[in-house]
Amino acid sequence: MTADQPQGTPADRARWKRYIADERAEAAVYRELAARREGEERDILLALAAAEGRHEAHWMALLDGDHDGIPRADVRTRLLASLARRFGSIFVLALAQRAEARSPYSSDPHATAAMAADERIHGEVVRGLAARGRRRLAGTFRAAVFGANDGLVSNLALVLGIGATGVPAPVVLFTGIAGLLAGALSMGAGEYVSVRSQRELLEASAPDPGAREALVDLDIDANELALVYRARGMEPQDAVEQAALVIARVHAAERTPAPTDAIGAVEHDDEAVGTGMSAAISSFLFFASGALIPVLPYLFGMSGLAAVVTATVLVGIALLLTGATVGLLSGASPLKRALRQLAIGLGAAAVTYLLGLAFGTSIA
Repeated sequence: MTADQPQGTPADRARWKRYIADERAEAAVYRELAARREGEERDILLALAAAEGRHEAHWMALLDGDHDGIPRADVRTRLLASLARRFGSIFVLALAQRAEARSPYSSDPHATAAMAADERIHGEVVRGLAARGRRRLAGTFRAAVFGANDGLVSNLALVLGIGATGVPAPVVLFTGIAGLLAGALSMGAGEYVSVRSQRELLEASAPDPGAREALVDLDIDANELALVYRARGMEPQDAVEQAALVIARVHAAERTPAPTDAIGAVEHDDEAVGTGMSAAISSFLFFASGALIPVLPYLFGMSGLAAVVTATVLVGIALLLTGATVGLLSGASPLKRALRQLAIGLGAAAVTYLLGLAFGTSIA
């Protein structure tokens, strides 16, 4: 290759230009997300954008500054940028996590090993940022997803099972409405009790703040604080060393109240647990919204096989959407999660429909 000849084959140069387009779009995603955040998260996202800029510079160097013919980024990356501008949500971070995992740099001979490593680490950085958002919505989101799916599946099964026996359409309608109300109330009450019980169990394991007052009078050579740390899971020698350090700090402070972490702590995430009332409300509303869908055909005057098919199709679409949403938030394949949700939901409904046919007359 002479000095006047461009580096790489035409195919190589076209690929490098695609990389540049994607790097620019990914950097834009991180900057858009950073604009909606503050503090540490903002700094991390801006650092990711700067790293994408370094990668862009690498490909531009190979192209000798040739800016002509830079294409648009691929559809996925453009979608990410659009979502980041409009929402800046956990969904975008979850999608970005998947995008980083698909980087081709590890197999591209023109990418450096450092660039391939960067992309792998970027995926972990984004996973960590997404995990913060997942923790913030975990408790309420769990109740919402479970509520919606329970409403969809249980009420579809109820409606199909009753409808298959051949009873009049009004009976199916009122049965579905009764199932909606009973299930929503039950789910809401159950979630409230469940979350409250979980929080109470965690609070019972938390250290007693009043116990810190006793630390100033403990014998620095033979104190019982080491037993507390051992009870919390620390190794004996580590517990002794930590106890000695804490007691020394307390004595050096001349009877100033001990640090709040002196007794040791049982780690638990209040955000992930959620609150009883928020979980109950989410569960009630989402169960009701899910349970309403299989009833809609009967509300609009449909009956017989047409109502059954319409209800099944509507619920199937809703199951696909909820499954895909869970997949996106978990960083997994939305399609696989959607199909799994669909198979489980319609499978359960099919059982009650067949039982209704066996014990009833005809839906025609």
